[in-house]
Amino acid sequence: MSPTQIDHFRTHGYLHLEGFHPKPRVAPLRQKLRDELKRLAGAKGGLSAVQRLPLFQQIGKLSALVNLPGVHEALVTPALLDVIAKLGHRAPPSAAAGHPGTQLLLSPPQQGDWTLQGLNWHVDLAARPQDPLPGVQAFFLIDDVAPHGGATLALAGSHRIDTRRPASDSQPALRELLKDPLDLERRLGEQGLAIVEMCGRAGDVFLMDMRVLHTPSVNATKQPRMMATTRCIFGT
Repeated sequence: MSPTQIDHFRTHGYLHLEGFHPKPRVAPLRQKLRDELKRLAGAKGGLSAVQRLPLFQQIGKLSALVNLPGVHEALVTPALLDVIAKLGHRAPPSAAAGHPGTQLLLSPPQQGDWTLQGLNWHVDLAARPQDPLPGVQAFFLIDDVAPHGGATLALAGSHRIDTRRPASDSQPALRELLKDPLDLERRLGEQGLAIVEMCGRAGDVFLMDMRVLHTPSVNATKQPRMMATTRCIFGT
């Protein structure tokens, strides 16, 4: 963990750790997920039923149908917790001390055309920009995730904006801005913000300040999206 990486995380609210987990660690998880998805493809009430649900309900339903023992132990390693502790300048709690472990984030293939319209931008933990870092959420790529492949989107820099304050002429309401996809990325750039798509290679890890706005996205590719996430919340 270099000073440059720490500065990047503080400024932008996220950090991309390429190849953090070696391929031999994630390969067995990927194969188990492929086997599970193959099983669901032929099961009554399986993949075909999931794909009939509203777009973003598909992620929660598919993830709940798949059982992947050992995913937390494989991905939330002492080395990862050490990196998170350095970002927060204090140790995060253990898995048994208040968060539900690691959750799968699975998306069916070919959900439709990729778009920035109608997304569910949100934060999982409300805190003010001036407060200490409240927590770090880690996103794990269990398989390669291509651009427009359903990866979580993060709005880099949004942890520095208090979305609860009234809008002004110079700072339009951020959540209202996100509802209009027309020329969105340029207009966000004018506020020092950028949409980051958490795509990459199997073994990559993204760390995100939990004040950052983020959203599921559409998987427009022919491959299922295989990711997982865990939250490390710091004590007061």
